[in-house]
Amino acid sequence: MKNYCFIFDKKRQVSQKVRVRFAPSPTGPLHVGGLRTALFNYLFAKQNKGVFVLRIEDTDKKRKVLGAEEYIVNALGWCGLTADESMVKGGELGPYRQSERSHLYKKHLKRLIDKGFAYYAFDSEEALDLHRETHQKNGKTFIYNWHNRLKLKNSISLSEEKTQELLNAAEPYVVRFKCPENQTIKTTDLIRGVVEVESGLLDDKILYKSDGAPTYHLANVIDDHLMKISHVIRGEEWLPSLALHCLLYEAFGWEKPLFAHIPLILSPSGKGKLSKRSGEKADVPVYPLAWGKESKIDGYKEEGILPEALINFMAMLGWGPGNEKELYTLEELVKDFDVSKISSAGAQFDFEKLKWFNLKHLRKKSGEELLELLISFGCNTESLSKEKSTEVLNAAKERSNTLKDLWSVCCCFYGPPKTYDEEGRKKAISNSTKVVLENLLEMLGSLGSEDVENIKVGLHEFCEEASKSKQNIKMREIMMPLRMAMVGSLSGLDISFIISSVGIKESCSRVSDFIKTL
Repeated sequence: MKNYCFIFDKKRQVSQKVRVRFAPSPTGPLHVGGLRTALFNYLFAKQNKGVFVLRIEDTDKKRKVLGAEEYIVNALGWCGLTADESMVKGGELGPYRQSERSHLYKKHLKRLIDKGFAYYAFDSEEALDLHRETHQKNGKTFIYNWHNRLKLKNSISLSEEKTQELLNAAEPYVVRFKCPENQTIKTTDLIRGVVEVESGLLDDKILYKSDGAPTYHLANVIDDHLMKISHVIRGEEWLPSLALHCLLYEAFGWEKPLFAHIPLILSPSGKGKLSKRSGEKADVPVYPLAWGKESKIDGYKEEGILPEALINFMAMLGWGPGNEKELYTLEELVKDFDVSKISSAGAQFDFEKLKWFNLKHLRKKSGEELLELLISFGCNTESLSKEKSTEVLNAAKERSNTLKDLWSVCCCFYGPPKTYDEEGRKKAISNSTKVVLENLLEMLGSLGSEDVENIKVGLHEFCEEASKSKQNIKMREIMMPLRMAMVGSLSGLDISFIISSVGIKESCSRVSDFIKTL
């Protein structure tokens, strides 16, 4: 039997143009771990003037979720990772849904069977369970491979006539790969270096299920070859399958792509991978966009995270440029990305670090850009002119980590407070508050100009006179209730700037409304 020993040069160049793929299953929303895999594929393709392919692996009909495919496309689009070839855009090597490629799997599967690299297995689940129990009683683990296959019900142990008889009778079967007995499968991962696996430790994996659908192992190898994929960049959960995939390429007689298995994204605690459950426990989103009612937490878009900040952060999870630079645009990432600099160790997800990235990207935005972002975020900004809004937003962005924060800071410019912060209200109100605010109303009404400096002077003089009165009213007894009336809390931008922006008339209306609550 041929010795299966495969050695890849880490720097080997494949004989074709760089083509990579991101191939998610539509079993739910796109996880941020999947997003990072898509990102690394995208960066590698664009850096090498190659092609980024989106392929939907939907052969598992039972787990397919309605709307998941559309979600994946929308999430990638929001992040700026638009595929060059996909179900949406098309391409010469489609179709790009595995459910539409079943005829190709059947054709190539027959080749494997005819060449003796795969075989029919008719074993029932009951029979296999019995074998497992027997092995367990003897302190062993049952593996369906060279050691046991002749004792089982398959086309290797049965005659050709008996095999054909069972096929004609529509006896349920699966097709398994015939893994070699005593061979070394040796390959080089672009991130992890040399990987060696002894074939005797592998089982004869199922390639074709009893329901007539191919398994991932068969479908992805065939698709990657037919779609001329040059590099397979995927999560490390597929590393145990690497040996089998190498054997399949060899069995078909095809040139193998180069492989790179990227590390897991760890939970915020650093213990275990980032999952939906660990994300919710830490109050951290795990999806780019909201996914119906499935998650208790919004997606990053709904949290007010900018897509460029999310992409910047995700790129730094497990990869680094080799210098101190942290802030990147997508275009800059394309230029500096190097797959060999991806770490093999898991990267801990730090939500606070993501918010820092968002803050930095948010501050780069102009007032006009921020206005458009808030409008797309669903905020009503119609009450102020575009010019005034840009002025407000340029001031507010210095206090904001997210779009949510930005709106929280500047929403008072677009309408009166709907509620008053209870803790702030308690701190702001005293026995003199009502009288103070009534006198303040008179002062505001007497101001001739809505200029910021004029309002500052008026407030300053008002506070000075109050401190000299018999009641000896302090500045905080004036400014805190005024801020509560204008903003609804004790935080926010300069109060004179707020009054000037919304106008004297609106400011007086807000103060009057607050007085009514006293």
